Amino acid sequence: MSFALGVLPVILLLLGFPIFLVMLSAVTVALVFFMNVPLAALHQNLFGGVNAFALLAVPYFIYAGELMGRGSVAQRLVDFVQAGVGSVRGSLGVTTVGTSAIFGAISGASAATVVTVGKVMYPAMRRAGYPETFSAGLITAVGAIDIIIPPSIPMIVYGAAASESVPRLYAAGILPGLLIAGILTLYVIWYAWRHDIGAGEAFNVRVFFRAAGRGVWALGAPFIILGGIYGGIFSPTEAAAVACIYAAVVTRFIYRELGWRDIMEAAGTTALFTGQILLIVACASVYAWLLTVNQVPATLVQWLQSVDYSPWMLLIAINILLLGVGCFLDPLSSILLLSPLLIPIVKAAGIDTVHFGIVVMVNLAIGLFHPPFGINIFVAQSVLGLKLEDIYRGIIPFVFLYLIALGLITYIPWISLVGVDLFLGR
Repeated sequence: MSFALGVLPVILLLLGFPIFLVMLSAVTVALVFFMNVPLAALHQNLFGGVNAFALLAVPYFIYAGELMGRGSVAQRLVDFVQAGVGSVRGSLGVTTVGTSAIFGAISGASAATVVTVGKVMYPAMRRAGYPETFSAGLITAVGAIDIIIPPSIPMIVYGAAASESVPRLYAAGILPGLLIAGILTLYVIWYAWRHDIGAGEAFNVRVFFRAAGRGVWALGAPFIILGGIYGGIFSPTEAAAVACIYAAVVTRFIYRELGWRDIMEAAGTTALFTGQILLIVACASVYAWLLTVNQVPATLVQWLQSVDYSPWMLLIAINILLLGVGCFLDPLSSILLLSPLLIPIVKAAGIDTVHFGIVVMVNLAIGLFHPPFGINIFVAQSVLGLKLEDIYRGIIPFVFLYLIALGLITYIPWISLVGVDLFLGR
């Protein structure tokens, strides 16, 4: 059985097989050769893995992000943030951070933010005198915030895998996301001062309100989503559906930038992406079931209890594991593969699973732009037309900044849990 659970998945990963096929192959081999269980259990658990109400929000948020990501939404957000930043040193870099955070609160997908914001901000930063490596590194790294701040798609999947409340996770992700954005902003300001990069235009009330007026409909999406959830008007899944309708109305009838064909193309793209996600979810759920029935999580918990690790040492070990896994697997695969193992362990150690969920998100956010296989790196390379080595050099400082934030978020649970207390109560 150890061959099917451990050796075979590693071999298939090293051979370059897709993660869903790795997990499905491991389960099939285990059922056929090592377990006296009807193969019908495979089909039942595949279906059961995606038969979760919370997962209905995934295609809705993807579709809303697809619609809002087309047209001039990104440019309107950039104009609004830049008008508010004013003459701060490094204003274009600060604008990139702010725009990415806001767009992430609309789309919930990191790669979409890198593409949409990168197309607008990279040429502007280069014209303003920012080095190529710094500009590319900032755009590649800042998009990772979007899996931490709501409405994050990986958080929905973690909530389903850990049986945790998605609204609580969303509330917990707000301050950590803002903390990371603040750290990046301070670094951009220091970098601009250190390299004598000029400031932007002085703050002008008239320009600010004009930009706010142009971007008010784009800015309305996060308020509708989060306000509806925490105001008790609708659930996260219902909020995602409302966001789809809102995005379609804004892009089709208010901005008049998308035709019906564009809306249908966005729906087709959403269907393909959703299919990829749910295929991974289904196969990972079967693999998690296999681990559970073979007592793997229970055995790990017993072993850790016998060793008597303290919670802070356990968190160090888990952070190292997640950082390593995140460098090779995408966030959804990592969450679904490791949650069955880690959730029982952290519960036994007395660690809050909401706080732990945010720790997981920050680790996997780093993996999105960490060499060698961070997804955002290859997305940025495609969009910006740069060499991989240039992007690698640019992201190194941002990896260290995220690690500082990870340390704070890991060992100061209040940063995550204060949002839960504020919006939902304990």
